[in-house]
Amino acid sequence: MYKLCVAFSFLGVFSFGQQQNQEIEKPIKNLFLAMKNVNPDLLKSSFTENAILQTITKDGTVKTDSITDFISSISKTSKDDLDERITIEAIHVDGNLASVFTPYSFYYKGKFSHCGANSFQLVKQNEEWKIQYLIDTRRKDNCENIN
Repeated sequence: MYKLCVAFSFLGVFSFGQQQNQEIEKPIKNLFLAMKNVNPDLLKSSFTENAILQTITKDGTVKTDSITDFISSISKTSKDDLDERITIEAIHVDGNLASVFTPYSFYYKGKFSHCGANSFQLVKQNEEWKIQYLIDTRRKDNCENIN
């Protein structure tokens, strides 16, 4: 009987963990869906109001872009032009803070453009996860194909 209770307790924690991870992944998946479908409203809804968007250049400089400019640039593309394919490698959570690491391959108009990794910091606001901070790397070599 004891083993059965422990097993059910473990399954409950496991189910909660899976559900929590899906909630955390939602704004990240929405970000890339919005880019692919050129949906500025969905794109904006993925981020907090004061989110930060940065890229690490080849020489190690950190370049900051505004979310407004990012959304504007996405809005100038056509549907299916932008296809960022990710693998979620790690999710770490502490209360209303989550950190997600995602290697990616980026395709522009169906052709490979570059690869790298995204590091997301998310916060839970009003029972909903949002991207507060996104920093990425970009390169054209040593890339793995992510489907």
